Amino acid sequence: MEKPIIPDNEQSRLKALHSLNVLDTPPEERFDRLTRLAKRMFNVPIALVSLVDENRQWFKSCVGLSVCETPRDISFCGHTILGNDIFIVPDTLVDPRFADNPLVLNDPFIRFYAGCPLRHLDGSMLGTLCIIDQEPRDISQEDLDILNDLADLASRELMAIELATLDELTKISNRRGFIKLAKHSLTICTRQNIPVSIAFLDLNSFKPINDTFGHAEGDTALIAFAELMKKSFRKSDVFARIGGDEFAILLTDTLAQPAEKTMARFRRALRLYNKTANRGYNIEFSEGIIPIDLEQTPSIESLLNQADSLMYQQKNTSRK
Repeated sequence: MEKPIIPDNEQSRLKALHSLNVLDTPPEERFDRLTRLAKRMFNVPIALVSLVDENRQWFKSCVGLSVCETPRDISFCGHTILGNDIFIVPDTLVDPRFADNPLVLNDPFIRFYAGCPLRHLDGSMLGTLCIIDQEPRDISQEDLDILNDLADLASRELMAIELATLDELTKISNRRGFIKLAKHSLTICTRQNIPVSIAFLDLNSFKPINDTFGHAEGDTALIAFAELMKKSFRKSDVFARIGGDEFAILLTDTLAQPAEKTMARFRRALRLYNKTANRGYNIEFSEGIIPIDLEQTPSIESLLNQADSLMYQQKNTSRK
């Protein structure tokens, strides 16, 4: 079996993929209708929208399979993302790269594969829209054109998610993206009884930065703050720029006291940034942190409001 090699742009490719915040999210009709259409148009038992992560391929949409992911090193889609064109395997059993692949010898018994890369706006290949059959077959140029069109639609849907849920300036989630991801994370935490807390952050004295140094410098401060969040918090945490100089974090597997310690570490990292950046001002923030009572099934919006109120209480107290 030939394992897919790692592309030269792997780090930037993974960064683009993770920026979508789409991995491990629930099914969406916008993708499911494409896989249903592909299954029907090509008369195949399996059609997928597959995203190739660091060590796995994860299926955003899956028709005909009972699993939601498989290891990357046995994936066909891992080969597809290495090129710009549709990757075709007419008969896996006569192809030495795949004849002894576990996905060929065992369920789902792949004999035919055709996958078209899904492209990010920066040109990175994020995954594929692919069709799979359990019988060998050929594919016409007309069918290739149709598969390419469906993959283009899937790529557009992925980019629509990014544009709708990503803060254009800081490149982290915006309010809409935060609410969407936090709802999904909160559902998982509730199901598995995992403690979770939410924090609302507001930058202190941000207006004077804009007034004194200009709005471009204010943007630089917001970007630096967001970059520090990326480095400081875990992949399992959900964080976003809610608007203006306000940010929010959903801290999973974290009670109130550990959450406060996490924020203290972040504050120390911010102080170090201020010392080394030497921008003529310091970036500082106030926060409100509340533990979430999973038995109450609160909305993300109400939790944000509670944490926001607590943050302002603490900010006003510190001014006295």
